[in-house]
Amino acid sequence: MRAIRYESFGGPEVLRLVELERPVPGPGEVLVRVRAAGVNPVDWKVRQGILDKWGQPPITPGFDVSGEIAEVGPGVTGFRRGDEVFAALSSPNGAYAEYTVAPTPALALKPASLDHITAAALPIAGLTAWQAVVHVAELKPGQRILVHAASGGVGHLAVQIAKAHGAYVIGTASGPGHALLRSLGADELIDYREADFAATVRGVDVVLDSMNDDYGPRSLETLRPGGLLLAVNGTGADERVTPQSAAARGLRYELFGMTPSGADLAELGELAAAGTVRVQIAEALPLEEAARAQELSASGRVRGKIVLTIA
Repeated sequence: MRAIRYESFGGPEVLRLVELERPVPGPGEVLVRVRAAGVNPVDWKVRQGILDKWGQPPITPGFDVSGEIAEVGPGVTGFRRGDEVFAALSSPNGAYAEYTVAPTPALALKPASLDHITAAALPIAGLTAWQAVVHVAELKPGQRILVHAASGGVGHLAVQIAKAHGAYVIGTASGPGHALLRSLGADELIDYREADFAATVRGVDVVLDSMNDDYGPRSLETLRPGGLLLAVNGTGADERVTPQSAAARGLRYELFGMTPSGADLAELGELAAAGTVRVQIAEALPLEEAARAQELSASGRVRGKIVLTIA
């Protein structure tokens, strides 16, 4: 099979299109014929060696996958060959390939009305937004949430999920992203290049921070007493904010990490199929352009999601 592979950590130039043996599914796993693979910041952070918890190269990158089941492993129930599925993989070995192995707890059946590109864009960003807003923050109707990087992969989905739960949504994004966010239902927008959100926003119940630098410490100023600062794990959360330092100010802080979940993904898929959640596709590129896709992702200027297509 064709796959993208790198033998050492480094820049996008280490990515190579190679021929590999097709993987074999083990107990509780399926072999997925990949039709599309989502591109996420975690992909290039692993490639650069910034996030090394998945071990050393060689690595086939990619966590987001959409395709059809080509083979089922021993003990698999609820899925069969030919089913169209999508999933967030728990390791980067890897969706940038013609075939990959996925554990069944991470799988969801792809709604027929979603194409593979849209389905591949959902898992990591969608589950991060969904689990943060629904499970951790337990956002309720009428509450106020501040979403940083609101036009990004996680942000634009969090805006819509929060709106679907009846929240008032404030987003930070550069001016060119405001039209998209208004169309997705954002109630209030702040151009971070023109205004300081920490000086203007007050009394929010939840802040979802998928940025880095000083966004965490500054976000504490925007929260009501007892409010929650929710930082996305792996995005460079500022070490100046801890649960203890937040508690000393009467606030809550949590560093959040997404967990692959087929059940959560199925709910997200239903919302996307119904049009309640719309996935913004910034670029759809062929597998051969994986290096360019990761360069775009690392630029920090992407509105929505980048997806690789596998013919």
